Amino acid sequence: MRTHARFTCTVVLITASLLGAAGCAGHDSGGDRAAAAPRNVRPVAGCGVGSWTDPAELAPDRKAARCDKGAPAARPLAKRRKITVATGTLSAEYVAPLRVAVAKGEFTKEGLDVDLKVLPTPDALPLLAKGDVDAQWAAPEAAVMNGINGGFDIKWVAGNFSPDPTSKSGLWVRLKDGESADHVEMAGRKLGTMIGKGSVIAYPMDTSLKKHGGGLDRISFQQLGSADVLTALQNGGVDSAWLLDPIWRKVDGDKRYAFLGGQPVGEPLGGLLFGPTLLNKDPDAGVAFLRAYIRTVNTYFAGDYKSDPGFVTELAKLMETDEATLRSTPSMRMDWEIRKGTTDRLQEAYADSGVSKGAPVPEAKVVDRAMYAEAVGHKL
Repeated sequence: MRTHARFTCTVVLITASLLGAAGCAGHDSGGDRAAAAPRNVRPVAGCGVGSWTDPAELAPDRKAARCDKGAPAARPLAKRRKITVATGTLSAEYVAPLRVAVAKGEFTKEGLDVDLKVLPTPDALPLLAKGDVDAQWAAPEAAVMNGINGGFDIKWVAGNFSPDPTSKSGLWVRLKDGESADHVEMAGRKLGTMIGKGSVIAYPMDTSLKKHGGGLDRISFQQLGSADVLTALQNGGVDSAWLLDPIWRKVDGDKRYAFLGGQPVGEPLGGLLFGPTLLNKDPDAGVAFLRAYIRTVNTYFAGDYKSDPGFVTELAKLMETDEATLRSTPSMRMDWEIRKGTTDRLQEAYADSGVSKGAPVPEAKVVDRAMYAEAVGHKL
């Protein structure tokens, strides 16, 4: 019960802070993008039919959108802008495209001076709502949804990644006598995780649990530090755990444990959130930022980027991580697009876990695909 209370309290406190920020931001956001003058979307060299996929396509084997290497080409802004991006970490692999874009000068080519600032999500969200930071590398978590319900202007404008089909980052369980991966009763079990119920990971977690007689409302949670989750699973402190890359490698192949499921293949659950500055006051800079990000993906992360030993060495050094650890997991599928219905599925999980407030937020109030569409020359 204390763990559940901590999760709920955290979401309530973040939401209260965000609603306060919304009141401060008020009508200073420059108006709704939908009401703004239409932007001139032009064809982009190197970004053809494959640079856009139907958002409703959810097949696990769908091909992620791609342009040619080096595309879309930079279109430098007339005046340089400084952009501050908040991120919870600089060392996680899913942040690699931003790190590489900075290191390779892709933002500089667009006339942007980008500062990546490490801030915990609870601290960064109010700053994003007020415009004190311009963007956040995060996800549409429960606190974001609750804040948008409160009236301020934050949109999810680009995806980040989905896992390789061979990845086993996700829900692992310690099997009881007579159980197998195909037959596990999850109801009543204790799950160890460093991620709270208000995180986007609640969606795939809820899906996996329901396949095995559980659900977020039928298990208990033990919130643990990143270094303690695996230990608790192995010593019996918890019955199951959400194991991230590359920690799951420690139990993979051990018949005492079973992998029950992870993030849906082909469906990013996070990425870039823009606040009022890039959405409304300076959308040219917002599109320029996305253009540089997309160009970085197409140039350095278009496929199995870990098949290039030289790039892995360079990436490990840039990310300040162990090269062997980086090689131990498959390449992520970097993906700037946002799938249709993802925010609805996320909110269903938040409701199941009891951390959402008010009516579900319609996708149109959360997601803005127009900027990344413009960056690749696609007219909506």
